[in-house]
Amino acid sequence: MRTASLRQARWLAHPDGVRAPAAVHDWLTTPGSLTARLVAHSRQFRVQKVRQASAVCLADEAQTIGLARPQRVWEREVVLRCDGRPAVYGHTVVPLSATAHDWPLFSALGERSLGTTLFYDPLVRRGQLAFARIRPGHPLLARIRAALGAEADALADPDATYYARRCVYRRRQGLLLVTEVFLPAVLDLAPAAINMK
Repeated sequence: MRTASLRQARWLAHPDGVRAPAAVHDWLTTPGSLTARLVAHSRQFRVQKVRQASAVCLADEAQTIGLARPQRVWEREVVLRCDGRPAVYGHTVVPLSATAHDWPLFSALGERSLGTTLFYDPLVRRGQLAFARIRPGHPLLARIRAALGAEADALADPDATYYARRCVYRRRQGLLLVTEVFLPAVLDLAPAAINMK
């Protein structure tokens, strides 16, 4: 088992700080909606909802959403699939103090894209992206493996590092934190040089 220090990621304000390979860096720095880019880079796009329920947030999420310590939040886990393959794991947390007035569609998303909702709601304000390497021992990796089931065996070496980005969104008085972890299949999608409008 890895040491406890690796259970938290070091989130950085600039993507160069995580020293991601060029192809991953390009996905990390996608401007606008990641969902829109994934749709444009696949013949068939699907949001697979893994779970949406109350749960205790991760230690490296609590402060970001204004909590003094990890506590119960609304949590949503999804796998974004391009042509059937898992390309991105999405993890969203919303403080229990948020109301339906703050996030009216959150509880009814089902397998619809949260990203589409966020980018087309004029009341939503997007914060700055932060970037991290997700190393073995971080709890998100265990969640990814659980979400993928038997498909997890096809992922890279279990000791591999994954790259992620996250962002806080605000709507009225509510905060919402979205973390996106890029999986190996994202690198097999259409060339990153395609200009996404």
